[in-house]
Amino acid sequence: MQKLTNKEEEIMHILWTLENAFVKDVLAEIKVDKPHYNTLSTIIRNLEEKGYVSYKAYGKTHQYFPIVSKEAYKTKFMSTAIENYFNSSYKNVVSFFAKEEKISVAELKEIIKLIEEKK
Repeated sequence: MQKLTNKEEEIMHILWTLENAFVKDVLAEIKVDKPHYNTLSTIIRNLEEKGYVSYKAYGKTHQYFPIVSKEAYKTKFMSTAIENYFNSSYKNVVSFFAKEEKISVAELKEIIKLIEEKK
């Protein structure tokens, strides 16, 4: 699975939500920094070349759909981020969020409970 650019990732989130979309449909969903239609079309074709999307042809137009699930991408993305930024340590991940006050004691207890229930 190749790494996506920020814009490609944004487009994938739109395609995961819409499930099937023409370029004009994707363009309509972009709220900030709307690319030109042709630029967006190129980005989507790049996603196709990278193996993230496929399409159904209707004459000269294409309806695109994701072939990599959001779950599969999330798993790969999170694994890479944890490896690159937290030395492959989930403890370091949780510590980071605790120090940044992004996770509460109640949430930590809930995580511990989930772990204990899996045993």
